[in-house]
Amino acid sequence: MTDVHSKETRSYNMSKIKGKDTKPELLVRKFLHKKGFRYRIHVKDLPGKPDIVLPKYKTVIFVHGCFWHGHEGCRYYVIPKTRTDWWLKKINGNIAKDLKSRQSLIISGWKVIEIWECDLKKATIDSTLTSLLSLLI
Repeated sequence: MTDVHSKETRSYNMSKIKGKDTKPELLVRKFLHKKGFRYRIHVKDLPGKPDIVLPKYKTVIFVHGCFWHGHEGCRYYVIPKTRTDWWLKKINGNIAKDLKSRQSLIISGWKVIEIWECDLKKATIDSTLTSLLSLLI
């Protein structure tokens, strides 16, 4: 199946997808800051360049987009009908990189917390952030 957009339109659409400072990530950062936690963001020296790093607690937090990181069983993870093989390769590559980064961080003594985009929707955000707080304290 061919793409429904022209190459220029597809390129423009893809350029608008952010990799940093996403809405879910900002929600978590705002919550942590409000609770008195201080952190660093996107630390390049650590495997996987974690979204949030709490050095005092030796903890890193990854805020994953359900589509881009292949959240199994999630309604936001739908494999596109065009270029399916390419998308599966891309998403499975992201999953493999996530696993490798997580293992490297754990071996280095870091506590790794992963938060999924779907857990930060209106219905579940309070319970997700409360459980995050309990993991940190």
